[in-house]
Amino acid sequence: QVQLVESGGGLVQPGGSLRLSCAVSGRTFSTYTMGWFRQAPGKERELVGAITRSGYDTLYVDSVKGRFTISRDNARNTVYLQMNSLKPEDTAVYYCAANFRPEWPVDAHSRFDQWGQGTQVTVSA
Repeated sequence: QVQLVESGGGLVQPGGSLRLSCAVSGRTFSTYTMGWFRQAPGKERELVGAITRSGYDTLYVDSVKGRFTISRDNARNTVYLQMNSLKPEDTAVYYCAANFRPEWPVDAHSRFDQWGQGTQVTVSA
């Protein structure tokens, strides 16, 4: 059973930065497409961005382009979400997810096979 564990969430002021990490168990992490999603209270879960197996290609939702960066370290079985210039509207629970097939591009949460438990990010003065 593949497990995903997010960390790095917290409270940050507007304009600040956070880096989320997602550690993935198992020996085949390098074969997965990985994604980051978020869900704010009362809203649907939305894709923040995704990254290919190699890490060479990424995609992002328009609202975070130029502010957020996804990267991965296949030697450490970890995917990262660097979030800069944070805004109050970025407040949400952030989830990492794995697509095992793997598919690309992929942006629907229904296409992801395994999820982490989520980490809260709150942007507030």
